[in-house]
Amino acid sequence: MRTAPVAADVAAAHLRLRPHVRWTPLLRTEIDGRPLVLKLEHLQRSGSFKLRGAVNALLSGPKPKRVVTASGGNHGLGVATAAQALGIPAVVYVPESVPDAKAAGIEAAGAKLIRHGTAYAEAAAAALAVAEEPGTRYLHAYDDADVIAGQGTATAEIVADAPDVDAIAVAVGGGGLASGATLASGGRQVFAVEPEHCQALHAALAAGEPVDVTIDSVAASALGATRVGELAFGILDSPSVTSVLVSDAEILAARDLLWRDFRLVVEPAAAAPLAAWLAGRIPAELPCFVLCGANISVSFE
Repeated sequence: MRTAPVAADVAAAHLRLRPHVRWTPLLRTEIDGRPLVLKLEHLQRSGSFKLRGAVNALLSGPKPKRVVTASGGNHGLGVATAAQALGIPAVVYVPESVPDAKAAGIEAAGAKLIRHGTAYAEAAAAALAVAEEPGTRYLHAYDDADVIAGQGTATAEIVADAPDVDAIAVAVGGGGLASGATLASGGRQVFAVEPEHCQALHAALAAGEPVDVTIDSVAASALGATRVGELAFGILDSPSVTSVLVSDAEILAARDLLWRDFRLVVEPAAAAPLAAWLAGRIPAELPCFVLCGANISVSFE
């Protein structure tokens, strides 16, 4: 049985990652007179929090001859960026539906990009099939203890910079970011937000175990896991975690608000936590919302 990470693993990852990742800033602000904090993690190298888990995993244990992974896009960007910095060849499998911006970024970071299948699960199966070669490390996008610990460092920064925050809200795909946040939250309530039609965690909590779900959301490229990770579920199945669902329309409205009012450009997944708060589903005095990524195509007129 695999060992789940604990809070001490996040603390160790926080020290390990300092030379390699950005300590992203917070924005204290208010909307309609209500205070909130935004964690600008979309400013992270590679455009999302995924770099944290990738670097931590590749620095933990012996250096592999190459790394193979599967991704809807952001994890692949994180792995490609981490592998390039550490001098490790990388191969990234993605579904054919991967957004062009994410595919281009993976290749620009020096990784070999292979499109396979229509969903993340199919790309992952293909990646696993070639990851048996000696010296190869298969790096799961979210169901990996080192990855979870690395993702938790984003919340460790929040706690250090804004100890008065009383809740952390994050978007959920496979559960790596949310479970890392739970480990690092210092007892604060974690709100795990998913699209209504992309709800791997919500369905797992209802069933009492990870189950397969169908995926159909504007945020599917980032939150398109068809099944929450086993390690993540073990951490997230807790009274300190609240599962929240939002509609695609609510996500897009929150994304548009972030641009209109704050000139922050994020991908739909990053707006999901704020969408839940705007809809009144996150009861907290001073919540912090992790803007987890900004890997979208943007055109300037």
